[in-house]
Amino acid sequence: MPLAKNKKILAYFFLLLLFGTINNKNIQIFEIFKIKKIEVVGLTEKENAEISKSFEVLKVYNLFFLNRIHLDELMEKYNHIEQYYIFKEYPSSLNVKLKRTKFLAYMSKDNKNFYVGNNRKLIIAKAEVKNLPVIYGDLKINEFFRLKKIIDKSNFKFYEIKNLFLFPSGRWDIETNSGILIKLPKLEIVKSLNLYKDLLKKKKLENMRIIDFRQFNQVIING
Repeated sequence: MPLAKNKKILAYFFLLLLFGTINNKNIQIFEIFKIKKIEVVGLTEKENAEISKSFEVLKVYNLFFLNRIHLDELMEKYNHIEQYYIFKEYPSSLNVKLKRTKFLAYMSKDNKNFYVGNNRKLIIAKAEVKNLPVIYGDLKINEFFRLKKIIDKSNFKFYEIKNLFLFPSGRWDIETNSGILIKLPKLEIVKSLNLYKDLLKKKKLENMRIIDFRQFNQVIING
C-alpha cells in the first residue's frame, strides 16, 4: 500500500510540474501522452477490428486522464461483451482485452431471434449455437435469471433442459433433453426438482412423459 501511495504522489507531482505553467514545451509534452495506438484483443479478428475502430474517438484524450467511464459509454452497444480490461501502456498506447459473454438460452422476441447472455443482455442471434435451451413465452430477463438461480441450487442441471415455457402467471414448465415435461409449482421449485432427480434415480419415471408438481404435496405422473 505505501508503494502504491508513493507512486500516486509522484504522479501528482509530475502533473503539477507539467501543468504548473502553460508554455509550448508543456503543450508538446502533453501531446506525447495523447493516445496514438489502440489495440483490442479477446474476440475474433473481425470483431476486434470493428471495436478498435469505434475506439478511435478516444484519440482526443490524454492517456493520463482517460477513465473507465469513457469506455463504458462505447461498450454499451456491444451486448455480447461481458467484461473488459484496460491496460495503459505509456506514453501513448491503450490496450483493451475483451471477454465474450456465455450464451445461456435462445428465444424469439418482436419477430427477432436472440441469445440470452450471462451478462443479462439479449444478443441478436447471427448463427446457430447448439445445445441451448429454447425459451417460449413473454420473457422478462430477470424472471429467467431468477429461475436459473433456483435451478443452480438444486440437484437438477441446467444443461439437462431442452425447452423452457413461461406462463403469464409467472410459472415455468421445463422439458428435459430426454423428453420429460416437468410442470413446476410457483413455490418450492428446488424441492420439486430434487424430487424429480430422486424419482429418476429410482427409475420411477420409466416410459413417463409428464411429471406435475403444481399441486401442494402431490406429484402426478402421466405416461
